[in-house]
Amino acid sequence: MTNNTYYKQKKKPIVSNIFKYTFLGLILFLTYIPLVTIALTSFNKSTTETSFTGFTFKWYVKLFQNEKLMTIIFKNTILVSIIATIFATLLGTITAIGIHSLSKKRRKQMIMLNNVPILNADIATAILLFIVFQVIGVIFRIDQSNRLNYFTLVLSHIFFATPYVVLSVLPKLGEIDKNLYDAALDLGCKPRKAILKVIIPAIKMGIFTGAMLAFTMSIDDFVISYFVGGDTAQNFSTWFYTNRRTQRQGQAQLAAAYNTLLTTITIISLVVYNIIKKKKEKKSKWKNY
Repeated sequence: MTNNTYYKQKKKPIVSNIFKYTFLGLILFLTYIPLVTIALTSFNKSTTETSFTGFTFKWYVKLFQNEKLMTIIFKNTILVSIIATIFATLLGTITAIGIHSLSKKRRKQMIMLNNVPILNADIATAILLFIVFQVIGVIFRIDQSNRLNYFTLVLSHIFFATPYVVLSVLPKLGEIDKNLYDAALDLGCKPRKAILKVIIPAIKMGIFTGAMLAFTMSIDDFVISYFVGGDTAQNFSTWFYTNRRTQRQGQAQLAAAYNTLLTTITIISLVVYNIIKKKKEKKSKWKNY
């Protein structure tokens, strides 16, 4: 091997690593710079977003002192997301098990049908749900001011979150041995008990992933919530949009404080989850020895 060839072979990995790490750094920068900006805004003493005049915790204090905003955050945003997640997870898991039990042709048709709400534009789904609730209101002679409320907001969140749970659970069902359910029945299990004792434990990670995805989609939603929540059931995103239109000072800082708290809780939860997961993996390794 000549010196020239050796130099070229050595140079290629160096150049490749430079491009790889530069690209990775750029992606991380673009991903996390909005989070850093929001965090800085939440500690900004100024009432405008364009200038940083000092460091303060006053926006966090004002956030918890604002009773209306606390109701919007805990009742109309977090509680709605929790309720929607619970029902979407139950419905999505049952639907996924039902789809998996169908023939291959029928399964493909049902998966395609399930994907329609996911691929459909949020604005189209929002307008469709808005029209449905208005028509129901006309049929049952509900006053126009009460047709869109907390109940319609929760129902809409369940509707658009359920397909994500189905998509998360189906791959896990595909990994299960096809004879596992039949073996449980042969051993004396009733169909319901076989699903609860055999199928559900085998797909629990898919259910957990679907639940987390449903919760994220629900707590993050704006377009659908804006159309179906009405004036009485604003979640945080619709509250922020409404107040930004009136150009009230300090609203961006309050929103930044809320988002910073939410991001911090999410990061802590992920860290704790990974620590617990690693401890369990270590314990299982020691047991195998």
